[in-house]
Amino acid sequence: MSIPASKVKELRDLTGAGLMDCKRALTETNGNVEKAIEFLRKKGIAKAEKRASKTTKEGVIEAYIHTGNRLGVLVEVNCETDFVARTDDFKKFAKEIAMQIAASNPLVITREQLSPEIIEKELDIYRTQAKNSGKPDKIIDRIAQGKLEKYFQEVCLLEQAYIRDPNKTVNDILMELAGKIGENISIKRFVRFRLGE
Repeated sequence: MSIPASKVKELRDLTGAGLMDCKRALTETNGNVEKAIEFLRKKGIAKAEKRASKTTKEGVIEAYIHTGNRLGVLVEVNCETDFVARTDDFKKFAKEIAMQIAASNPLVITREQLSPEIIEKELDIYRTQAKNSGKPDKIIDRIAQGKLEKYFQEVCLLEQAYIRDPNKTVNDILMELAGKIGENISIKRFVRFRLGE
């Protein structure tokens, strides 16, 4: 199937992917732009997952001060090279992560950073709530696990719904950028300040 150059350009404008990648994606999807975007995203995420073991020692520390100067965030976002750290896409991502932290108030970056004591305490609360609402004993643990997953989505930065697109998680956005720029990206640490706290 012959793919018109205008369609390749359209896909490139939408995704920022290379010309050959766009052409290949359109060929694979019989010229369907929506499916080609999905194809490129999957390919990018697969590439990003392969690179996840690469060390990230470059990057930026981004600051965000919310309107009114009563809430501020500092976040360290890392990548593999200083070249990528200076790109607009990377800087924009770091800024948006700082805004995400300001808006969503995560406790940790990943669920592995939560202490076993906190997790057990939350599970105990959810089990008690299920018992008190009269649920049968055989499903109490399943209910508690389901509520624990929701808790992770609230307090773990990478699992939170992305503020600019609630259909994606912060991790989805990170993986998309890593696939696009071809480097591993990690969020190293953050601190959130609220006046008077």
